[in-house]
Amino acid sequence: MRIQPARGLSRRRFLEGVTLAGTVGLLGLRPRPAAAEPPPETTRLRLVHDLSICVTPQYLAEELLRADGFSDVQYIEATDGFGTRLVAAGSADMMMEFVGVYLTRIDAGDPLVLLGGVHIGCIELFGGAQVRAIRDLKGKRVAVLGEGVPEHVFLSSVAAYVGLDPRRDIRWEPHPPEESMRLLSEGMVDAFAGFPPVPQELRARGIGHLVLSTTMDRPWSQYFCCMVGANRDFVRKHPVATKRALRAILKAANLCAADPEQAARFIVSRGYTGELAYAAQALREIPYARWREYDPEDTVRFYALRLHEVGMIKNSPQKIIAQGTDWRFLKELKKELRG
Repeated sequence: MRIQPARGLSRRRFLEGVTLAGTVGLLGLRPRPAAAEPPPETTRLRLVHDLSICVTPQYLAEELLRADGFSDVQYIEATDGFGTRLVAAGSADMMMEFVGVYLTRIDAGDPLVLLGGVHIGCIELFGGAQVRAIRDLKGKRVAVLGEGVPEHVFLSSVAAYVGLDPRRDIRWEPHPPEESMRLLSEGMVDAFAGFPPVPQELRARGIGHLVLSTTMDRPWSQYFCCMVGANRDFVRKHPVATKRALRAILKAANLCAADPEQAARFIVSRGYTGELAYAAQALREIPYARWREYDPEDTVRFYALRLHEVGMIKNSPQKIIAQGTDWRFLKELKKELRG
């Protein structure tokens, strides 16, 4: 586990920060203290550093968090790629992550609670010559980073939806993303799914063809992809801080929707991603402004049913919802942030 290192404030980064701050103010996204809302119970908030561009609201939220009473905002890096383990262990407080990963960890007994959805879409499945539809995955080699990672859990739920058994019908092969792209281009694996910037790079390099887009294809486009979850004890001990943190992330999602190019320049200037073109494209395509429109409980139920069907979770969707969700903050914020 490593804390995201502090970076020197170069003139360029200073100007990027000033520009973003101006955009935040112009869009009315600065925190407005609620008269009846007490200060946060803690001034420290630890989020998880993730390489995926789709979690950009976590990074844009930093200024909002500091202005809303969090003087110590940290980004903790998950060196093994499993940020939910850090949150469950209390080494981090909150993060954005694909909903299916949260469900597998809640089912396993981890002290995690889902607070709300941030955006739909972002995962895309690319296939080689032998994969033109999801059912074509039967018997095929599918590259993933490892078992239990978002891409593996997502594709398992997709396979279950079309009647495949992901444990028996798919040949999972563990590879890092860059190697997976190379293997797909060489025909050594048959399919590969990823989060931004992976789909953008695959398209730019002409590798494979699009089989499934969670932004466009039903039913997946009707449900949240990334949701905000937190450590259960953190939420119990710090309800005011939890609400303020969730509010900052949702406001930052609005900013991504309103000015994706500026948001892309910001995360590139901070070193969260290296390709401005891929970042801008991803942030334009992901529907960040729809977090009010969808019911996060419907999303939990949809993915829990799929994962339960194939034995990846043991508990029923109803039990997962009862034990691992807390929508009270989101309900308040939907009223507070109207318009």
